[in-house]
Amino acid sequence: MLTLTRGSTVIDRRSATSECLVVGKESVGKSQLISSLVRTSAGETNFRGSTVTVQRYRGRERTYVDTPGILRKSDTRTTALALDALDESETVLLVVQATTLDDDLREMLPLVVGKRGVVVVTYWDKVASGDTANKALARIAEDAGVPLIAVDARRLTPECHARIENCLLDPKPFIKSSLTKFAGWRIEPKAGLLEHRLLGPVLAILLLFLPALATIYGANRIADFLSPIVSSYVDVAIAYVNTHAHPWLQILLTTKQGDFGYGLLNMGPFLFVWALPTVLLFSVILAVYKATGLVDRMNWALHPLMRPLGLSGRDAVRVLMGFGCNVPAVISTRACSGCSRGQAMSAIAFGAACSYQLPATLAVLTAAATATKTSAAWLTFVFLAYLFCTTALYLRLTASKESRSSLNVLMTPSRSFMQWPSLSALWREMSPTLKQFFWQAMPIFVLICVTASLMAKFGVLDAMSQILGPVMGLFNLPSESALPVVLSSIRKDGIFLFAAEDGLAFPMTSAQTLTAVYLAGVLLPCLVTALTIAKESSWKQTSVLLARQAAYAILFSLVLAWGGRYFL
Repeated sequence: MLTLTRGSTVIDRRSATSECLVVGKESVGKSQLISSLVRTSAGETNFRGSTVTVQRYRGRERTYVDTPGILRKSDTRTTALALDALDESETVLLVVQATTLDDDLREMLPLVVGKRGVVVVTYWDKVASGDTANKALARIAEDAGVPLIAVDARRLTPECHARIENCLLDPKPFIKSSLTKFAGWRIEPKAGLLEHRLLGPVLAILLLFLPALATIYGANRIADFLSPIVSSYVDVAIAYVNTHAHPWLQILLTTKQGDFGYGLLNMGPFLFVWALPTVLLFSVILAVYKATGLVDRMNWALHPLMRPLGLSGRDAVRVLMGFGCNVPAVISTRACSGCSRGQAMSAIAFGAACSYQLPATLAVLTAAATATKTSAAWLTFVFLAYLFCTTALYLRLTASKESRSSLNVLMTPSRSFMQWPSLSALWREMSPTLKQFFWQAMPIFVLICVTASLMAKFGVLDAMSQILGPVMGLFNLPSESALPVVLSSIRKDGIFLFAAEDGLAFPMTSAQTLTAVYLAGVLLPCLVTALTIAKESSWKQTSVLLARQAAYAILFSLVLAWGGRYFL
């Protein structure tokens, strides 16, 4: 992967035809087109079908440089990145959508004047085939002075493939910023239930929560099956390390404090038995949403509800993405407007219970339900409802006036065409999330395990919990709850400390248990999330975000602690 920025090596004329920058508006099918041209997955950090980094993909004849979708009237980081790459490139493949051909050419041609290349018109299958459409395309091509090639990017024919490659061997110059010939059509997708004024938002909210609910159920079933199998092998490995390994290696691999293990061998099974299935199931469901175009319809329906929270409809599913893994969710905010990106990060950090937090919370609530003879489903519902309501209130109270303004419509999502997804399209949408999980989240997870093991071994965690123990009384919690809260600020699986092998680790009522898991979950984001936010913004902004989140988390936890006694 190569990210192009200002100041990178200028591409010479000799290499111009061997490297081609692919540009276009968001969701016109650039990544799908590259995938069809080079027969490989196009895009490693995608969201809503939009690439959020600039990357190279090598084909037989040339290298295609995939860029994020350009939103002309936005201040997104991805648009700036695409324009930077365009400044450094000579040969471009301009991708426009057949259904909005005139609008796309009007917006994009001024950006490529002085470059050389070809225009590819995607979504041609949505246009009524015949001489009229073909003649219109020919008139526009003659007016523009560059070839216009109509394709269905998902089913690229050998003839279209060969024509694109041949045109790029001798790319024509873009000399006009505006045209005098037009297609004269605009094809809008059919409205569905999500476009209904009353039913649309309700259905969109249900679809928004479906991945979380399905993942909770599915990941639990998978974990129930895998846990005894994996544990049997890990127990053997732990016994071997404790018997034969060097003491320092034991600290890193098998450190325990009470009934909870902090070492890599102790926590490794949790990562693959609980976290990985959660991320995998989430990525599958979200891939279906994105590949079918359903996510755009959801964004459209949710937009009016999100604006009072300082978010756009496009940001809602990014927050949902955090329930699978916070890392790719935070990275995906690069495609947010400047006035809503910080708010989207705040929503992910506060309310997106990641693949570590969800299973740990469910395990504790199940143990509490058994101990207090209440319903685990009811406790789970109360927890999720309170998390949702307090996250919405937190965002409403912290959103800037500009981001909440109804006049701020620059990032209003558009309605897309619905289509059946192909397996390759699903994999293209899933692979970025999985790669982010394995290559970014997991290394930090290993680092955190090592740090926590050392802190546990040398009594740092014990000292912190003893200092904070009396503070727990403010939340109507026993002093023993301090350690899980401390550890959960490092990694969210620390919530497991509230539960022993056969129930709660120490006596608590239903209200206390809900308060404990809520406080541990939202007081601070885990270290992985905090580091990712700092990398994407700055340490100063991250410090402000963490301090603000902690303050609101304490306030909401106090309300739950003392008010929940009367309802649970």
